[in-house]
Amino acid sequence: MRKPAVVVLAAVVGLSILPSPAGAEGGHVNLYSYRQPFLMKPLLDAFTRKTGIKVNMVYAKTGMLERLKAEGRNSPADAVLTADIGRLTDLVRAGLVQPVASAVLRANIPARYRHPDGLWFGLTTRARVIYADKTRVKPGEVSTYEDLADPRFKGRVCTRSGKHAYNISLLASFIAAKGEKAAEAWARALQSNLARRPQGNDRAQVRAIMEGECDVALGNSYYMGKMATNDKKPEQKAWAAAVTIIFPNQPRAGRPGGDALGRGTHVNLSGGAVTKSAKNRDNAIRLLEFLSGDFAQRIYAEQNFEYPVKSGVPLHPLVASWGTFKADTVHLTEVAKYRTAAAKIMDRVAFDH
Repeated sequence: MRKPAVVVLAAVVGLSILPSPAGAEGGHVNLYSYRQPFLMKPLLDAFTRKTGIKVNMVYAKTGMLERLKAEGRNSPADAVLTADIGRLTDLVRAGLVQPVASAVLRANIPARYRHPDGLWFGLTTRARVIYADKTRVKPGEVSTYEDLADPRFKGRVCTRSGKHAYNISLLASFIAAKGEKAAEAWARALQSNLARRPQGNDRAQVRAIMEGECDVALGNSYYMGKMATNDKKPEQKAWAAAVTIIFPNQPRAGRPGGDALGRGTHVNLSGGAVTKSAKNRDNAIRLLEFLSGDFAQRIYAEQNFEYPVKSGVPLHPLVASWGTFKADTVHLTEVAKYRTAAAKIMDRVAFDH
């Protein structure tokens, strides 16, 4: 009988991967993951049942890039899983991942959600949406990211740190669409509209809306699902009930500003890659292929309220209730090119102050 996947829970620093037992059916694959064990365990268990390949996973909140750099060619990691295009790009720039040519991955993952040279592959997407108070924000009052910088929202906007990866990626997408000068003007105007100094995570912004501290906020879409179904912290259900999700920059006929305003909602992704040091390369590729398939994509959708990258996989009913939207079609490698420029803009406009 095949053994289930083993998930090792630990901080990434100072931990050695457990070796696979001699003669384990199907071999093994060593995985470094920023994705949390509660999400990954059912996926890895199913992968082992299907393939006989044992997964040794190290979970980390931080430090993966630094550890891989320190380990170099001696790293035991065969594959990595992470969230945000920024972290994937950092792995590429550091020369820590290798190209993969897989017909399965190409078929399952749209081109804009995978590296053109096969250096990383998106596995889920999440939208950077606007959360709006159901009573204090009128229908149609805000429909674009640009609206948040309008003087009518003076003192009405909340967000987490401008230097957080989520907001850096959003600003980088703005640069890709409208140029650096326009992006800086937007960031400066947005900062002047803040109701408070940037603080907390995305959920904290929704709480601030419910408590009347602000009327609108930036946040990732999947947090709405996490709050609305949080039985362990039921107060978060009240936060979610106070707001509605708005997918910004949807096409609209006759709107002033044209295509730049209707470019679509910015989406980011979680993804995976095969390390340059992989000793179990084939098993690592099989793992990524499995994670891009129907079963794993459905688990992502059901447990984390994310959008599958593979077409035809049903959404969680709650996510489906938010409605459909057009995502920004710019390739995420293009967005990643402007992350440094975006970070510098956030410094110049003193966004967090």
